Amino acid sequence: MSPAPCIANARFVSRARAITFMDAVRVVSARQLDDVAPALARIEGHVGEGLHAAGYIAYEAAPAFDPALKTHPPGKLPLLWFALYRTKHVTQARHTATSMPQLAWKALVAEEAYRDAFARIRDFIAAGDTYQVNYTFPLAAPFKGDAEAWFDGLCLAQAADYCAFIDTGRYRVLSASPELFFHLDGNAILTRPMKGTRPRGRWSDEDRAMAQALAASEKERAENTMIVDLLRNDLGRIAETGSVVVTKPFEIERYPTVWQMTSTIKAHTHAGVPEILRALFPSGSVTGAPKVRAMEIIRDIEPLPRGVYCGAVGWWSPGRQATFNVAIRTVTVDTQTATAEYHVGGGITWGSTETGEYEECRDKAALLDACIPEFELLESLLFDGGYFLLEEHLDRLRDSADYFGFSADINAVREALLLRAMNLHSPHKVRLLVGPDAAITIEVQPAPPSHRVRLGWAPSPVDDRDRFLYHKTTHRTVYDRARASRSDCDDVLLWNRRGELTESTTANVVLDIDGRLLTPPVSSGLLAGTMRGHLLMRGAIREAVLTKSDVQRCRSIRLINSVRTWIDVDFVNRE
Repeated sequence: MSPAPCIANARFVSRARAITFMDAVRVVSARQLDDVAPALARIEGHVGEGLHAAGYIAYEAAPAFDPALKTHPPGKLPLLWFALYRTKHVTQARHTATSMPQLAWKALVAEEAYRDAFARIRDFIAAGDTYQVNYTFPLAAPFKGDAEAWFDGLCLAQAADYCAFIDTGRYRVLSASPELFFHLDGNAILTRPMKGTRPRGRWSDEDRAMAQALAASEKERAENTMIVDLLRNDLGRIAETGSVVVTKPFEIERYPTVWQMTSTIKAHTHAGVPEILRALFPSGSVTGAPKVRAMEIIRDIEPLPRGVYCGAVGWWSPGRQATFNVAIRTVTVDTQTATAEYHVGGGITWGSTETGEYEECRDKAALLDACIPEFELLESLLFDGGYFLLEEHLDRLRDSADYFGFSADINAVREALLLRAMNLHSPHKVRLLVGPDAAITIEVQPAPPSHRVRLGWAPSPVDDRDRFLYHKTTHRTVYDRARASRSDCDDVLLWNRRGELTESTTANVVLDIDGRLLTPPVSSGLLAGTMRGHLLMRGAIREAVLTKSDVQRCRSIRLINSVRTWIDVDFVNRE
């Protein structure tokens, strides 16, 4: 134990609130397994005296709680590190956009080695040694930037409830975890294991389909059930008899890059935090089942210690108050070596596939590149004695608001539009903006005159994985860049990496091919325009995958949007 006059504040951030621990007075840490239990006892004593503790417990501390739990020897980090603070400050969370560092991440386990590990785990399952093993591997990158600013970006990108920033001096722990390890409130304890993942869809229908597929997946439910049973058993070791109950099984939770399946387990206990950790640590959701054998397999197959990853980061206050996360989606920065490390992984069962599990790891790593810009939802409407396709615009706005988690009040939007229209006596273009806080802005200008548009090819493809292509927002970097590349044109025709036609920067596109009016499907990477939807509903146009060669052979090209309806074009060099 040592004085800590220069230890930074510890921060814990959820979607709703932020907790900051200030005025550190000392640090308690442990580097040897034999020192973990005495360190926790000292922390418990200081918390009993009125101090607050905030810090982490590394995965490799597990044998200190139960010698049957096997791990690699500890790495460079302390097994346990907590600072003790005089002050706990709770405020409303304020999430602002910040740039994410663009790092050169390198997997420290090659894909071939991952496949070998997957095959070995399957052999263990076939032999009856285990039902599930949570296999993980680290990514590493050079990093010399502002770790706390990076943490703020991770909080925004992950939109999770158990984010934590711990500054130990040499090490910075940036945890953007969505998973609760346990929450203690008096004698009530709650845990919420997370097992089951699907990537987010790019547009609303695809996104809902991903969530529904996760909810219906027998494989994911079976994995979740295994971990729930394991945690029920662990909780039973410290809970009042008969108090352990599963209250919310198989819930589907939405995060910016993935859907997750969780289950909630509650119990009553008189145990203190050290006893709770002895019963539960590490969470079964990051080991597998049975826990003891799964951890033996992990030690034998994973080449490196996990460190803070898959351990727990949390805080502990007087009055039997404590919250610890499961340290997934967690970056550890070593300021001495100027490196950052981030682990990914997943639970492998007999029903798992090599490709599926590796893709899940990639989905989880997407958080590292998830730059969340500040933006508003946008709709452009034609007012000409009334709003053209008003309900279609509001439906699209509702879908995008739900997708991005905006708190849009559609009835309030409708009323604001109708109120603004009371003073319009000629055709106008009405620009509607809705912010994440439901703020409404309406701008009007005279409707644009009809004229032919000079159209040209974009010089490079769009990435159809970019979700902003599927939602109308003020984040228009792709479109602005394309327009800037063709100063000789009024509009630019976009195409994707597969050479498929998508849209222009302002409208959907319709080709006349052999007398059939065809428009690209949303899956090619485009906004589902309201005029496009209107014409599809009436059977006036049909969807088809279109390529650049179709543009060269078609009878005509026209653009469509709800403000100018049908737009004639002169194509500048179709080749």
